[in-house]
Amino acid sequence: MKHTIWLLALTLPSAQLTAQKKADRKTLGNLQAHITYLASDKLEGRLTGSPGEQLAAGYISAQMKQAGLAPKGENGYLQTFPVNEGKTIAPASSLTINNNALTPIEQYIPLPFSAEKSAKGEVMPAVNEPDNIWLLNVKDFEADPHTDPLEVYKQAAAEAAKAGATGVVFYNGPESAADVHKWLSRESTPLTIPVMWVTDGISKTMENAEEVKVSMNVAFGTSKRTGTNVIGFLDNKAPATIIIGAHFDHLGKGEDHNSLSPNDKSIYNGADDNASGTAALIELARMLKSAHFNKYNFLFTAFSGEELGLFGSKYLADHSPIDLGTVDYMINMDMIGRLDTSKGLQIGGIGTSPAWPELVKSVTPAGLKLTLDSSGTGPSDHTSFYLKNVPVLFFFTGSHADYHKSSDDADRINYNGEMVVLKMVYDIVEKTNGMTKLAFTKTKDKQMGTSARFSVTLGIMPDYTWQKNGVHVDAVTEGKPAYKAGLAVNDIIIRLGEHPVTNLEAYMQALASFKKGDKTTVLVMRGAQEKKFNIQF
Repeated sequence: MKHTIWLLALTLPSAQLTAQKKADRKTLGNLQAHITYLASDKLEGRLTGSPGEQLAAGYISAQMKQAGLAPKGENGYLQTFPVNEGKTIAPASSLTINNNALTPIEQYIPLPFSAEKSAKGEVMPAVNEPDNIWLLNVKDFEADPHTDPLEVYKQAAAEAAKAGATGVVFYNGPESAADVHKWLSRESTPLTIPVMWVTDGISKTMENAEEVKVSMNVAFGTSKRTGTNVIGFLDNKAPATIIIGAHFDHLGKGEDHNSLSPNDKSIYNGADDNASGTAALIELARMLKSAHFNKYNFLFTAFSGEELGLFGSKYLADHSPIDLGTVDYMINMDMIGRLDTSKGLQIGGIGTSPAWPELVKSVTPAGLKLTLDSSGTGPSDHTSFYLKNVPVLFFFTGSHADYHKSSDDADRINYNGEMVVLKMVYDIVEKTNGMTKLAFTKTKDKQMGTSARFSVTLGIMPDYTWQKNGVHVDAVTEGKPAYKAGLAVNDIIIRLGEHPVTNLEAYMQALASFKKGDKTTVLVMRGAQEKKFNIQF
């Protein structure tokens, strides 16, 4: 598929007609200018809390001001929020194997329950001696596949410490370095000895050596950074407000280890993800300022922290500059720059108001294929507003081969296709301008972010920004097992049946072990109290 702005042809009558209009040609040029800047190397991937994020926030603020929006942040257009990511590997950490200094994350990772201590020893891999470092081969472990792997490591290290080990190095673990690095965000009571995990290449060195000289030191830091949302307000002195949003953060140079090319250290420009949605946000602000749809005020919100787990939108929803009770609906645009007419457009949240199906149908160009999802939840920022009982729509042109890779560049954007999406959003706003307030309806939760496959649901909405142990309950669906059992918002699920629940992935893996009709228990922390509930799927 060719992605040149003026030569790409869409088989959509509305696109062919409107592309000839002067106003639309200006909008197309503006979209290209916004995305070209936001996805340039100068912004270094717009990592949350980075100088590149600040450059992007400054650009968006300037565009909002130029469009005639009033600032609605705490500092002009800006609203800052905290991102607490747990432990980091401090520069003082080190691991030397046979006099070769290893590289943190790429070759070794201290485990979160490690003591901040040092140890030295000359070790034979198959021999575990008191008063020496132990090298533990994970292939030798016999563990229940449903047990949390971090707990398996902790138990083995605790037993080694009890037997006199001065430190532990785990090798031949089945996890990726990226997965193990994420464990540092989890709270864990430290043991009395230093503990490290090494990657495949180092594991082979240990396997093939008769004796290994080890020197290790574990030191942690605390990862806290500040993200920035950008908020502009079009005040029409109306009683109701529409929120239009898009996240503008991306992956930087892969520092957060959430890219799909972990060995690629170049800049991840994120043209589609999500400079495309941000550009549309800016242009919609300009268009709606001139439209005089005076039934509504408009809150334009550019979120950061989405790639880390919806941090920015959740913070804004919890610290909104306007009363969310006055919000009629919210529209979120995330990755709208790769419209392919053979695949069509995906729209989520269609079930969050009974008005949506007919409205969406009425603004869809002839010939455009739609994939509709009723759920108000999903892997983007509309989720944060759905959980506040706000009707939402989520526009998305689909994933592609460049997703979360450094190849997601501005020259691959389908600008005419993005114009189609932008005009659909505009048309929805225009049509609702003559309607009464949209009713809100709850939908089935959409589970995400896991490799597990399951046939039952507990009926809770997890908090995707939760960084501590367990799964924090953001919402409970009426009529589902959790609701019937008595679980409540803000409960923290720590066990499902016999399965420890340490994070969202562990929860999904546990859920996958049950089938309809099964009975089990759910253990939660409610404040400082531990409570157990009987449930049936």
